[in-house]
Amino acid sequence: MSVAVETKALTLPDIVARKGKDRIVCLTAYTTPVAQLVDRHCDVVLVGDSVGMVLHGLPSTLSVTLDMMIMHGKAVRRGLERAMMVVDMPFGSYEGSREQAFRNAARLMAETGCAAVKLEGGETMAETIRFLTARGIPVMAHVGLTPQSVNVFGGYKVQGRGGDADRIFRDAIAVAEAGAFAVVLEKVTEPLARRITEEVTIPTIGIGASAACDGQILVVDDILGKFTGFRPKFVKRYAELGSEAETAIAAYAADVREGRFPAAEHVFDDTHKAGDIA
Repeated sequence: MSVAVETKALTLPDIVARKGKDRIVCLTAYTTPVAQLVDRHCDVVLVGDSVGMVLHGLPSTLSVTLDMMIMHGKAVRRGLERAMMVVDMPFGSYEGSREQAFRNAARLMAETGCAAVKLEGGETMAETIRFLTARGIPVMAHVGLTPQSVNVFGGYKVQGRGGDADRIFRDAIAVAEAGAFAVVLEKVTEPLARRITEEVTIPTIGIGASAACDGQILVVDDILGKFTGFRPKFVKRYAELGSEAETAIAAYAADVREGRFPAAEHVFDDTHKAGDIA
């Protein structure tokens, strides 16, 4: 069912104003056609470094480059009219120094036309966030499970249980105080997500962090079921395009092998007919 939404282009103040009010709808996109599909339904579209795994077959996000993010950011920008676009800063593009972070974030914004960048890390990244925002670069923060640090965590494990909850809470407070306009909470417990959402003045965007957050984000390919057999607990599938596509491809292959395709209706003769493209 299609739900009518406002059509004006959303800005950063529009998103910030949703805090504690209207839920913020976010999805990833990496290509122009998908950006066009999600645009009228989403408030924020993230060009995530998950593109490395989703489209390039990489084992993690760690090999994603700044050039890859710029290429996909440009593609997504061409497909958006309403949603606000945020682009991930890839691993190694911002951790070295505040100056490195500014240089690469400025390039991302200039070349893609994005409204903001996203970077991972809490207290350790607070000064970098403060440095960027003071120089006109809006930052979406990301705490909890931070995929670029997956080797440190020892895998994609739930965060915020036991004494670890205080660390993540401090991270969220730190990035908010540093000037981030929103913070992604990934794979943290519901009580912690609720506590952070109640305490910080900026919107929280959950991914595996419960409905207590001000908004939600998922990888678009996950909700469409494009990967058969891949079912993270926090993902709800709204379609099974992977299995449907495989069925269609198998049918095409069978038709070709049995000589059923192309049939007469797919073949051109030597007379011009309306509808021919030539």
